[in-house]
Amino acid sequence: VQLQASGGGLVQAGGSLRLSCAVSGLTSSRYIMGWFRQAPGKEREFVVASSRYGGGTAYADSVNGRFSISRDNAKNTVYLQMNSLKPEDTAVYYCAANTGVWSTRDEERLYAYWGQGTQVTVSS
Repeated sequence: VQLQASGGGLVQAGGSLRLSCAVSGLTSSRYIMGWFRQAPGKEREFVVASSRYGGGTAYADSVNGRFSISRDNAKNTVYLQMNSLKPEDTAVYYCAANTGVWSTRDEERLYAYWGQGTQVTVSS
């Protein structure tokens, strides 16, 4: 199983980025897919999750209304569209697959598969 995150980079505050998570070795539509992030000196935190077959989504309060998760099942890829970026969004972003139930969507320990992370830096 491999999750390959990409699309990070340096952007000015107010700008946008789209992250991609290409999945191989499992059918991502059958899993809760989530994005987490870890800022320097901080613990990794939940950002957003998409339920199996894309039926529902959940966002952290800090990104609600600015970020959007989507799936392309034909490509076995999950995306994170990030708009109105802020300096506090600076972090390494990780995609992950959760085999549990929807109520566990923000529980990092229940995500069995993780990508390698992609750096997002937002300048002020």
